[in-house]
Amino acid sequence: MSTESVKPVIHFAHANSFPAGTYRVFFDFLRTHYDVQALPLHGHNPAYPVTDGWPHLVQELIDALESRYQSPVILLGHSLGGMLSMMAAKARPDLVRCVVMLDSPLVGGWRATTLRLFKWIGLDKKFSPARFSEKRRNQWKDAEEAYKHFASKEMFAIWPPEVLRDYINAGIQPNENGEGVTLRFTREVETAIYSTLPDGLGYLARKGLKVPIGFVGGTESVECRQAGLKATHQLVGNNFVQILAGHLLPMEVPEQAAAATHAMIQSLISTTSHH
Repeated sequence: MSTESVKPVIHFAHANSFPAGTYRVFFDFLRTHYDVQALPLHGHNPAYPVTDGWPHLVQELIDALESRYQSPVILLGHSLGGMLSMMAAKARPDLVRCVVMLDSPLVGGWRATTLRLFKWIGLDKKFSPARFSEKRRNQWKDAEEAYKHFASKEMFAIWPPEVLRDYINAGIQPNENGEGVTLRFTREVETAIYSTLPDGLGYLARKGLKVPIGFVGGTESVECRQAGLKATHQLVGNNFVQILAGHLLPMEVPEQAAAATHAMIQSLISTTSHH
């Protein structure tokens, strides 16, 4: 038996519009300790459509866990992925060892506070998220032009260049007509996910989960600041930490984000072994 196969398994779920390949550097730091797995792209399988409250996206995650693994795994998710992980663990605690949410603050009444979630993608207050993501640029003549487009934006400029390269590699594909490149994560799906945020998650904070859950966020996260962290604290208790970063911490500071994630997982797993 190789040493690889005895590492605990992490199943990762990505944030809206950022395919799993974007997180390669972050994953590489975690792979010292874990076998890291992920679905490459959520929201794009027609068998699991994006509908209000994301029930099919949660089911897609549950089905992946059932088909891939023989025993419970660690669920790790960023933003959208953290919420999907939490909801999957709520529905099927038998498949999960513990959950770590990366900057996925829990809020009751999501509808009213949707706008704050999208400031990190340069969303202006005058526009709804749907209007923004529907019109966001998605065509370039080649990958290099796409790279320069994103590198010129404040949000992406603070990423290590290799992480931005990974986003381009994972997030851009050739157009069907063979001319130019486009976003692999479609604007339509990104928009649909934004406009169908679950609005009944407040009860989770009060009821809790049957498996340990923790939160690793960014001190500079606009999402957390505007959402407030009361419900999140209620859900995770002392299993809460923030590092110096924004909402996109696994891309901005992958090494620090991985270290904080590893520490949180170890803390959660040690609590389960005592029961």
